[in-house]
Amino acid sequence: MTFQKFCSERFLKMNTFMDSRDNNSSKEDERCLDPQLWHACAGGMVQMPAVNSKVYYFPQGHGEHACGPVNFMNCPKVEPLIPCKVFSVKFLADPETDEVYAKLKLVPLSGNGNGNGNGNDGVDYNNDVVGVENQDKPASFAKTLTQSDANNGGGFSVPRYCAETIFPRLDYAADPPLQNILAKDVHGETWKFRHIYRGTPRRHLLTTGWSTFVNHKKLLAGDSIVFLRAENGDLCVGIRRAKKGIGGGHEDPSGWNPVGEKFPLPWFAQNENQMMRNVNNNNNNGFNSSANVMGREKVRPESVLEAVTLAANKQPFEVVYYPRASTPEFCVKAHLVEAAMHIRWCSGIRFKMPFETEDSSRISWFMGIVSGVQFVDPLLWPNSPWRLLQVTSKLHNTEMW
Repeated sequence: MTFQKFCSERFLKMNTFMDSRDNNSSKEDERCLDPQLWHACAGGMVQMPAVNSKVYYFPQGHGEHACGPVNFMNCPKVEPLIPCKVFSVKFLADPETDEVYAKLKLVPLSGNGNGNGNGNDGVDYNNDVVGVENQDKPASFAKTLTQSDANNGGGFSVPRYCAETIFPRLDYAADPPLQNILAKDVHGETWKFRHIYRGTPRRHLLTTGWSTFVNHKKLLAGDSIVFLRAENGDLCVGIRRAKKGIGGGHEDPSGWNPVGEKFPLPWFAQNENQMMRNVNNNNNNGFNSSANVMGREKVRPESVLEAVTLAANKQPFEVVYYPRASTPEFCVKAHLVEAAMHIRWCSGIRFKMPFETEDSSRISWFMGIVSGVQFVDPLLWPNSPWRLLQVTSKLHNTEMW
């Protein structure tokens, strides 16, 4: 039996399970986004694994992505990281908020989980198909909306780079230079805007059509707008919603946020404030000790438990991932995990990590130092590498892409 046939039969048997845990309509499932548009909306630092590549699934990280605490005591004995093969990836968007998310179907691998399979699966364990992030990226630009931009009776001030690189060419000989542009959103709906170059000093503006777009999408100051020029020449438009913290403010304070930037810690690290919260929550009767790191309301604790149970039983399972949820990735490319686990981590080791600015045009760097190595939950997850490192960090420098 081929690997593909094996997976297909397994997933056919799981249809009832998939239907019960899927909170989205079947129509939504049918409309998959172009991966490049999805990545433009998700942000350039998000790297989704390719189909047939190997990843490690972290149940603890999946629990952090849920909207509430996950009681792992109800699950069978499960390893803290589970090697899996990616069976399929669907790039989707919420029909109400336009927020992008992905559905990954994973097949647990037999073997020791160190990249050396026993050969019984008919799979090349070292195969890592090149993903969309390694392809040439189309031209895109993101801008965080100001109060003026989000005013439903006003217009949108277009950065010059976006107007001259992403938008169709404007005839500057006209008086005034203007054009109508068409942009497709993540649902395939076409929006018409008037693009004009005017004012003193002159600037690019979207006028007619912009307020309709703002009202329909319920845009607010702090949200970001993304424009992308697709390979076929189409102009696309997407949205990145401002991240909301537990108290309703912008950004969850329990993620990576030492200097107010919107980027979470990687799967193996946590800042010192998060470490203290985890230590205080270790005696929580099996509930996810990092439950205060909220994901999206559509990822239910019950869905996490179902996925973990199937993974523990070596059965195919599905996970839903929201890249803008301020939680680390919990399905991590195998070569990244294996490289990190080969390092002898100890206090004093320096690290450097990039993150993307809101307009996607620059990379800034976090420079820091490992201040401790400690298991986040030694009782329930002994020897788990999830959030193993405690780090202190500072913003270092910024450079153009």
